Amino acid sequence: MTPPHVPTTLAGGKLRLDEPAPHVARLTIDNAAKRNALDHAILDAIAATVPQLDARCLLITAAGPVFSAGYDIGDIGSLPREEFARRAEALVAHPFHDAIEAVEAFPFPCVAALNGHAIGGGLELALACDLRIASEDAKLGMPPAQLGLIYSHTGLRKFVDAIGAARTRELFFTARNIPADRAERWGLVNEVVPAGEVEARGLEYAARIAGLAPIAQRGNKRVIGELLAAEGALEEATERELVELREACFASDDFFEGVRSFAEKREARWQDA
Repeated sequence: MTPPHVPTTLAGGKLRLDEPAPHVARLTIDNAAKRNALDHAILDAIAATVPQLDARCLLITAAGPVFSAGYDIGDIGSLPREEFARRAEALVAHPFHDAIEAVEAFPFPCVAALNGHAIGGGLELALACDLRIASEDAKLGMPPAQLGLIYSHTGLRKFVDAIGAARTRELFFTARNIPADRAERWGLVNEVVPAGEVEARGLEYAARIAGLAPIAQRGNKRVIGELLAAEGALEEATERELVELREACFASDDFFEGVRSFAEKREARWQDA
């Protein structure tokens, strides 16, 4: 699929695809009502569209003042306990995995232009890209500990690869958002630019990447990816155990309470130990 010069709307208008520069495909999240939260429609559109792109650089950004407030957990906070675990796992795990996998599998470099806050699943989407540019007023954070959620080992691996184990622990164990300048020092973003200049700088970055030798860009991305995968390889039994650990959290009292308290905008009352 060759990206159109005139934006094509996807996901019911919540995602746009265009070609702002030669060989650059740009996906723009536009879900203003939910602070650009990633819902099923957006994630399914990313998963379906990215593998078909004929481009030498993928640029992912968003409209408005926020890159993405995270994964849209919808109305599961109001579900009765007996329905919660089944619906939560179906809602949270699978569509998100497919979208992230599609971005990671894109054969050429990907750039995330963070026009504002990138939280939770929004930050992991950015981290699935090879390079990140952030507005100076952006904040980045991972709130699973506030929800009682055990994050996927594949997702955590991205953070360890990018910023090391110590910073990953700090990000996940404190659930605090960090400012863009600290994220740059950590290596979580590559460059911080003045507010209002993210779109232009992101496009400049992507256009330069797309204008360089395709064989080198594709090949070097493949080599880097394989090196990281080899370093992070797990034994099959260990990987299965980690998957089961995450799956068990969907049925836990703490995850139910975390999502319910988030929906009700109150302090959580934790039970599991």
